[in-house]
Formats: sequence, structure tokens, C-alpha cells
Amino acid sequence: MGVITPTSQEYQAQVGRWFDHATPTVIVLCAAWCDTCEEFRATLERIAQARPEIVFVWLDIEDDSAICGDIDIENFPTLAIYRGERLLHYGVSQPQEGTVARLIDEIAKRPDGVVSAPQEVLDLPQKLRVRARGQAA
Repeated sequence: MGVITPTSQEYQAQVGRWFDHATPTVIVLCAAWCDTCEEFRATLERIAQARPEIVFVWLDIEDDSAICGDIDIENFPTLAIYRGERLLHYGVSQPQEGTVARLIDEIAKRPDGVVSAPQEVLDLPQKLRVRARGQAA
């Protein structure tokens, strides 16, 4: 499975998998106008293809603003990694395949470890779940 977006056909099933099984989920916050993000998308697809046990969600902070709200992004790409609704990691990452892959692998092994983050980041799982339910209707 590759990287999904809130408008992709796989979205509802994958978000359900995230919550039903507390699957590790990586949310990448980017923007369509960002050249770094555009280049990073292919890298993230390779990382996701190599890790089918992890859900990868791409959120465009402008196109998906109904979900992202007013998250203040310092730089791109910014990653939020969850297990179920528990935030395990939140921060800017270097857009280098090896660096991001190692970070994701290490964080995904952690059983717990809620980190502090803006409330909008902590609320992302709930907003994504509501979005999935809305698509099911």
C-alpha cells in the first residue's frame, strides 16, 4: 500500500485499519506549492511501499485545511506519527529517504510515548476518523 490522501479510494479502509488495530500511522504535512514536498512525495511512496504494515497519509495543509485546521508548520516536510490516537512523534524531518525511513522504523517500534504538540496535531486522528465516516455515508 502506498501513501493515501483524504480523497483517495483507499482512505476509508486504511484509516479504519489505523484505529481498529492501533496500526502505526505516519501523517505527512506538506503543501502543493512546496518544491521540497513535491520531490519528497516520491521518496515517501518508496518508504510506504516497503512498509505495508504502516499507514501513510499525505495531508496538504491548504487543500486539506478542514482536517489540518490552523496547524502552524515551521518547515516541510513535517511528520506526525501515531499509534492509534496516541502521538508518538511530531516534528520537521530532513527530506532524505534514509533519515525518514530510520525515524519511522524507530518510532513505529515504540509501544507508547505521547509527545507534546499543538492541540490541532493531537486532534488529527479524530478529524481523520470523522472524514472516513463521512465518506462511508
